[in-house]
Amino acid sequence: MDNSITDSNSTKPRVAASSYLNSAPLIWSFQHGSHRNAVQLVTDEAPARCADLLSRGKVEAALVPVIEYQRIPNIQIVPDVCVGSHSAVRSVVLVSKFDDLRRVRRVALDVSSRTSQALVRIIFREFLGFEPEWKSSSPDVKVMMETNDAALVIGDPGMNIPRDVLRVFDLAGLWRSFTSTGFVFAVWMVAAKAARTVSGLDFAAARDEGLEQIDLIIDQYEKQLPFSREEIRDYLTNNITFQVDADLAKGMQLYFELAAKHELIETNKPIDFLTSPAANGPR
Repeated sequence: MDNSITDSNSTKPRVAASSYLNSAPLIWSFQHGSHRNAVQLVTDEAPARCADLLSRGKVEAALVPVIEYQRIPNIQIVPDVCVGSHSAVRSVVLVSKFDDLRRVRRVALDVSSRTSQALVRIIFREFLGFEPEWKSSSPDVKVMMETNDAALVIGDPGMNIPRDVLRVFDLAGLWRSFTSTGFVFAVWMVAAKAARTVSGLDFAAARDEGLEQIDLIIDQYEKQLPFSREEIRDYLTNNITFQVDADLAKGMQLYFELAAKHELIETNKPIDFLTSPAANGPR
């Protein structure tokens, strides 16, 4: 994988995405498939880093924590494609010393994500009715739990937490229990000024091609992660969803509304979707 910013003078759009397992079906086509010569792909980046690259104009498009749509000016969302979950997501979790989250007084927040940080704050403020003390931290569960009652961990590290000592709360599961909606964690976003450059990319077709190559993705990640082939397949096909349906769209709108209510974003701006034949055509 390439983790560098390549030639800014190239006519190919620069696209950034994390190399977490949950983004693999969305980027496989750009790495190995029919779209591999269509972009300059920047990988091995944390989701928050991808947002920074997009906001600073270092890339034209990026797979970005969904909360950043409300924070980065002049961007558009690619429709229909996401990293989301209808129930248990497994890779975005709140680890706690207590079975009852109302006993939590201090929470360590994984700096790798921004959507999940805001989600945790919303869960405590809106649904549990109080706010603990927050502390930003690198995603080392052992260190995080030394001085905190709970810790937010995302991505592949969040899937590998021992369940025998700590209580693990799945954040998509918590969101579903409180709202009866699914949750969108990340979407492709495009700088508005680069919309013409990016409009030829079919992110939905790239997703579909990636999903058709699940076995090849499992081959790759089975070597990197301490999970069986069956666990990886189950995660990619049952825990994660890569298409925005009505349930996920409703959850995303509610998330933005609550983020604005609790002043985690300045305003709740309407969603501006990238429109192009590639985005809206038949697949």
